[in-house]
Amino acid sequence: MESPTMTTAILIPARYGSTRYPGKPLVDLDGKPMIKRVYDACVETGRDTFVLTDSMKIFPLFGSESCWIEEDPYENGTARCAGAISSKFFKAYDTFINVQGDMPDVTSDMIGQCEEWLKYYSVSTVYTTMRKEEQERPESVKMVRAGDKALWFGRGMTGYGDWHLGVYGYRRDALEMYPNLEIPIEEDVEKLEQLRWLKNGWDIGCSHVEFNGTEINTQEDIHEWNYKHGVSSK
Repeated sequence: MESPTMTTAILIPARYGSTRYPGKPLVDLDGKPMIKRVYDACVETGRDTFVLTDSMKIFPLFGSESCWIEEDPYENGTARCAGAISSKFFKAYDTFINVQGDMPDVTSDMIGQCEEWLKYYSVSTVYTTMRKEEQERPESVKMVRAGDKALWFGRGMTGYGDWHLGVYGYRRDALEMYPNLEIPIEEDVEKLEQLRWLKNGWDIGCSHVEFNGTEINTQEDIHEWNYKHGVSSK
């Protein structure tokens, strides 16, 4: 007997008041706000896509059909996703893909791999080969794994490990449970929401993907994105 088809929604948390980079979702990338680039790339996969934000500065880019306003001060993007799916608006979906709003180069393969691995794990993510320049940056998250199972995530320069990318998959029951899990000290230290799953005994399935794009965490990343996309930096 074939397993039932999963009904998946893509959720893009977009916090305007980020402490590390205020206003980051609206950073201009070749004439288009970054959050709009992320959204458009997700829509191209054919999956229902929604932006979850705390700001009316972002809402007008999308409108009420694809943008969800949440004013609660959620501690991270996963918590914001969990808060959103408690609404009956999201009742039709049984799996969710969380694409971070600083991933303008997110690909269909990254999203598809996260969705595929939800057949085997309640939580999934993707990684790629670590470039030397990413190994040295605290903004780039390093992942240690055993086969297809994640063991640890960190920001420090380890000298080994893979480059973790900001795309996650969740089964509904796992995401609903996230706010009730104990917040470990490691999550506060590293500022990495996925550590809550690991420290509470959950397995995270992980899949390798090819990625030659840029995560936007700093002004230097914007210059890199412009260079890769043939855009003259202003």
